[in-house]
Amino acid sequence: MSELGPVAWPPAPIKTERLVLRESEAWDRAAYIELFASVEVGVYLGGSRSRDELERVVPEVPGRRPGVFVIDLGGAMIGTVSIDRRDAARPGHVRPGGGEAELGYMLLPRAWGHGYAAEACAAVLEWFAETAPAEPVVLCTQSANTRSMRLAAGLGFTEVERFEEFGAEQWFGVRDAGAPYGAARP
Repeated sequence: MSELGPVAWPPAPIKTERLVLRESEAWDRAAYIELFASVEVGVYLGGSRSRDELERVVPEVPGRRPGVFVIDLGGAMIGTVSIDRRDAARPGHVRPGGGEAELGYMLLPRAWGHGYAAEACAAVLEWFAETAPAEPVVLCTQSANTRSMRLAAGLGFTEVERFEEFGAEQWFGVRDAGAPYGAARP
């Protein structure tokens, strides 16, 4: 069992039209460092980190834990997508006690604007719906992050609330279990 409850980890790689979603490998380390050092990626995530610091702290095989998929395009990592348990101490929940499944993602700037985030997130949401069919999924993003807000709507997340966290207004939404993925709900 994993932190995701009854979800066996790691699953077989998930293949989409253009991507492979897989467990992290040692050859992904340089891309992980690039991702976390990127000023553009860090804008809505609390800032970037220095490459020197990342070289010291990023493990040989980074991101290898239940719920984290590498987004692989043509054999190279372009980002990550994850399903994690939302910390009960944080604001934003749809059930008493928290611990909801929460979707997260990050892509390298060169991969932005090609629909990869939507493709990867939809595939992980489908996989999770098959694995844990009765469980809703939540998503939290800064309301100023217009790209992430559009993606949330396109994936069918609906707003539950907004709150202040990390010095910015956060948008918190839910995707009901059993709803179709990849398109906004009416």
